[in-house]
Amino acid sequence: MATTNAPLNILISAAGDDQKWKSVMVDRLPDANIVTEEDDYDPETIDYALFWKQPQGLIKTLPTLKAIFSLGAGVDHVVSSPSLPKELPVIRLEDAGMADQMVQYHLYAALHFMRDFDVYSAQQAKADWTQHDVARISQCRVGVMGLGALGSAVAVSLSSLGFTVSGWSRSMKAIEGISTYAGKETLAEFLGQSDILICLLPRTSETENVLNSSTLSFLPKGAAIINAARGAMINEADLLRAIDTGHLRGAFLDVAATEPLPESHPFWDHGKIRITPHIAAATRFEESVDQIAENLDRLARGETPRGLVNREVGY
Repeated sequence: MATTNAPLNILISAAGDDQKWKSVMVDRLPDANIVTEEDDYDPETIDYALFWKQPQGLIKTLPTLKAIFSLGAGVDHVVSSPSLPKELPVIRLEDAGMADQMVQYHLYAALHFMRDFDVYSAQQAKADWTQHDVARISQCRVGVMGLGALGSAVAVSLSSLGFTVSGWSRSMKAIEGISTYAGKETLAEFLGQSDILICLLPRTSETENVLNSSTLSFLPKGAAIINAARGAMINEADLLRAIDTGHLRGAFLDVAATEPLPESHPFWDHGKIRITPHIAAATRFEESVDQIAENLDRLARGETPRGLVNREVGY
């Protein structure tokens, strides 16, 4: 760490994981004063905050904050706060061990559809031994919505295995071997050639409900959806309707509009939907704290931190 005249005062509010984060932070930054909401601390002395789904109103109690670190890939829990000062830097984690996990999750989910495991699962329930031809992997067109660090890693990995991969993002990205699209004007074309659609978009006001009855209709008949971004990206009623009418083959969902997914939700017992409880990529504490420490050094030197959020676009 860069030396300062006084030790840093850091507050952690991490939705029940405060003590885990504090333990790793104390080991990594032994000279800092690191507290959680359970500790006795003076809010007017806090320099930096580490947040994940922090309580409403907590930000406005911290008048001397220099920056907020999000303890996850998403930052919507911070930037959506009405009490967030306009000029306060918000810093997100970049990868922190999540990319490999995301690749593994999406490979499994993509093969679920590409190799007809959804069909065989339904056949098993009926003791049906029918075999189906195995499609060439290159004939399976995968579209990745969102080409940030995680989306790009998934797109590149699936392409390297032989899937035909394209990607869509807000602004144009160039990725070798992958056809890329950008902007709302290209969305229909991109969706129209996605046999499997992967959603890894950040949550912003523009991406909420981006997959709805209109956009889902652009997908080829028999397409499937994989969503490990945020549940708010998909209109759940429209998704159910698209599956039940036969337009979509099914969905593999790691997130939901309401989490935990309510017990009465129709997703649970739908034969064409697979549910996992927001486990596609867990934040790795050690890698994350290393990133935070590096960025604290950058801030102490007056440099721009890595993962600085563009408040205008929301990520």
